[in-house]
Amino acid sequence: MEHAAELDFGVIEVVGVIGIVVIVLVAAFSRRLGIAAPILLVIIGVGLSYAPGVPELEVPPEFVLDVLLPPILYAAAIRLSFVDFRRNLGTIVSLSVVLVVVTAFGTGFVLFDRLDRLDLAAGIALGAVLSPPDAVAATAVGRRLGLPPRLLVVLEGEGLVNDATALVLFGSAVALVGARSEVNLLLTGEQFAYAVVVAVVIGLIVGMVTVAVRSRLDDPVLATAISITVPFLAFAPTTAIGASGVLAVVVAGLYTGYANPGSVSVLTRTSDRINWSTIQFLLENAVFLLIGLQIRGLVERVDANSSELSLQATIGLGLLATVILIALRFLWVGPLVLLLKLREQHAEARTLRSLQFLQARLREPASGFRRKRITALRRRYARQRADLEQLRSQSIDWRGGVVLGWSGMRGVVTLAAAQSLPQELPYRSQLVLIAFIVAVVTLLLQGGTLPALIRALRISGIDEEEDQRQLAALLDELSFTGLAVLDDPQGVVDSGTDVDPEVIERVRQASYLRAEAAWERSHSGDLPLEATPHRLFRRLRLAVVEAEREHLLELRRQGVYPARIEDRAQALLDLEEARLRPARTDH
Repeated sequence: MEHAAELDFGVIEVVGVIGIVVIVLVAAFSRRLGIAAPILLVIIGVGLSYAPGVPELEVPPEFVLDVLLPPILYAAAIRLSFVDFRRNLGTIVSLSVVLVVVTAFGTGFVLFDRLDRLDLAAGIALGAVLSPPDAVAATAVGRRLGLPPRLLVVLEGEGLVNDATALVLFGSAVALVGARSEVNLLLTGEQFAYAVVVAVVIGLIVGMVTVAVRSRLDDPVLATAISITVPFLAFAPTTAIGASGVLAVVVAGLYTGYANPGSVSVLTRTSDRINWSTIQFLLENAVFLLIGLQIRGLVERVDANSSELSLQATIGLGLLATVILIALRFLWVGPLVLLLKLREQHAEARTLRSLQFLQARLREPASGFRRKRITALRRRYARQRADLEQLRSQSIDWRGGVVLGWSGMRGVVTLAAAQSLPQELPYRSQLVLIAFIVAVVTLLLQGGTLPALIRALRISGIDEEEDQRQLAALLDELSFTGLAVLDDPQGVVDSGTDVDPEVIERVRQASYLRAEAAWERSHSGDLPLEATPHRLFRRLRLAVVEAEREHLLELRRQGVYPARIEDRAQALLDLEEARLRPARTDH
């Protein structure tokens, strides 16, 4: 047994090294080939699993669910705009909660009807395994081909939340397997409500506490070390008390991504961006490679248990489940697109009512309380107006609905949850293989044809010229606000220090140059810092950048500009702040 354990550890090391090399190579060449990396990795994984000398690989499901999934979801959540998530919350909930439940029950009933020894709870459990789409492949294709940003937000938001729904439903159904009782929808609903509420609370607490701690650390290495623990801090205790650890991770990630720009240092934010992008890249792609690598072992186990259900019949059920999943998604997305049109009309009427209410309050006598009330009303109206403008400019039409319906590829949760099915379950090997067949077929069929579908529909994605114009407009607005601090330069520097007017003018020109560069769609070089006025210039310029950042945070809260425009402006501010601040050299 000791030798086997050593062999297993050695195999893990070799597979890990080879896996990282394969992932990097595939990612480097996938763009040239025009195929999303996850699809290539699944194909390569299947090929490697049948290569001579490659051992059978079976990844423990708890390793995927407890070790890989939390950081994958957290890395995606901190990058997703909270404002965009809020704007599309209804659509995301419809797809990630309601559709997941409908899909789980629909697929579960079909499997229950087709397999004599399978009870309804077990069928619904497998339906829950098959129900959550993985947005990784879809968004990889969408970003490369320029899908509209709102579609990408919906796909990413759905991919974050639907895992929680599926795993909660899966756990409830597995608990009823073999109980010889009908599925208790009321009990399942209560469990779901408990899992959601507790997860949201714990996720918020973990997010707020860790952001507060990291904001007090000057060393980005220490702050980044804490950041790596956040998904596990949210996941472990939430799962331990029977709530949704996955949802807690998502909530913590959304809050952290929203709070970081105004809380932690620019060096910490830059470090987070690089580290989490690397973690997300490796773990997400590793999961798709693992899907392919495990196919051979699954097929062999089904062949060995063909007395229960033959391999051909299992493949047939896998393909049938795939057709059902695709059909249910299209049947759901069609009416959803029509409802989104009605939502735009409702948002327009609500914004008009807010404007009328605000105008009525402005005509009333002003007092201390009323002034605060009017300020709050103005902010609400500004937010609603920005929401309406974004809904109008990024409306999802029937073509977007087709892409949304076809973006139902399965991935990491399907892989892990299927292997978590109870060992004593009838047809277990066949059910696991059905789940893998659905994942592989949807990735190859839908993921492989999605680029051609997007081109055929001629969907117009991000308009780079319009983005550049909005970026320049945002930089102009930030410069106007930031330069106001130069009206009192002595308040920024020491009161006993005389500030040369030429230094102030240089600070002004530096701010103007940034906006002018955006308008001209070119990049200006770094401004030279002269020896004598260097320190004053740096302190004044940092004060301007801080004022600009505060205004950007307010605009982000209101959602006036698209999140991608705000992110680019944030990156420019971060870059300038990192250049102006002295680097740490003590470690």
